[in-house]
Amino acid sequence: MKLLGIGSRINHNEFGKGVVTNVTSKHYWVTFIDNGLETIELDSEFEVIEAAEDDVDTISFYEVEQTLKSILKKWSDVSEVVTIADKWKGGKLILEPGDTNLKSNEVPIDTFFHKITMVRDRLRVMEQKINSSNLDEQEKIDLQQYITRSYGSLTTFNVLFKHKDHNFVGQKGS
Repeated sequence: MKLLGIGSRINHNEFGKGVVTNVTSKHYWVTFIDNGLETIELDSEFEVIEAAEDDVDTISFYEVEQTLKSILKKWSDVSEVVTIADKWKGGKLILEPGDTNLKSNEVPIDTFFHKITMVRDRLRVMEQKINSSNLDEQEKIDLQQYITRSYGSLTTFNVLFKHKDHNFVGQKGS
């Protein structure tokens, strides 16, 4: 099957006449005269009125970007942007010692939150390095369990995260 280039004109039995405005690895984006923009499968049934000869890139920039983000997230120690819950923005963490002769300490909660997310990111990198290491499977499993327990110990701080998908997750019920 030869792919149509952008600018090709087609006649689709359901949507009528239209022009190909984008091509991805699975779809033509076609602007139809009567139905506006529709995506149709590359192997859909339609009549080609005029095929534009063009080198067609069968993967969109969006798909390349998403793939690259996924690879970077998986294999690098680049931190993703993690937002603090709105109710904590600008707040402070106050540490009061049990000994009244000692001075309390205040830490901006944003600073504390940043340090917590850095711990999480470093645990993720360690997890990836363990999984791709030459350790035998039992050693990997043992180390993985320590990381899971570390995540579990940090679940107290989930209250700081704006989005639940950023939360620490320890071992689910035994």
